[in-house]
Amino acid sequence: MIRPLLRMGHPILRQTAHKVSVADIQSADFQQFLSDMRESMKHHGGIGLAAPQVGESVQVAVIELEEGKNRYGSTEGLPFTIFINPVLEVLDMATQGFWEGCLSVPGLRGFVERPRKVKVTYLNERGEEKILIAENFLATVVQHELDHLWGHLYVDRMEDMRLLSFQEEFQQFYGQAPSLDEEDV
Repeated sequence: MIRPLLRMGHPILRQTAHKVSVADIQSADFQQFLSDMRESMKHHGGIGLAAPQVGESVQVAVIELEEGKNRYGSTEGLPFTIFINPVLEVLDMATQGFWEGCLSVPGLRGFVERPRKVKVTYLNERGEEKILIAENFLATVVQHELDHLWGHLYVDRMEDMRLLSFQEEFQQFYGQAPSLDEEDV
């Protein structure tokens, strides 16, 4: 089932999401929710989606980034991955900046600098513990999605609000800088 997206201003997007128990992960209802998340992400043109964006205040995010040269100029990839109860650890404090957009903040882009290398410990769809080390653009994508689980949007991470732009002006004045498209995240 394709779920509608919440937009900036909805209070669920500003809440810290609840952890999911292993028993709940294994339930048929939760497995259906995970399927809905994937279907909703694809329907809305995303490379990532967090549960709060579809109105569920639980610690679940999904990401799928095509490997090889993609529309972001990145060669990194991540097959469809489900992150449940993720714990994020910064491995390299050096930052990198990308123009980000968000399905929950439609029509806007903002330049955000984030740590360039992170480690995520999480549960998968079977309740098994996994670890992902993400660098460069993938690290930004992961941090962007996981921020939703703690009530943050990319606009909260911007240091210079002069670098917030409507999509049309972004394309006109900033060109094809690597970005997370609004229809993608």
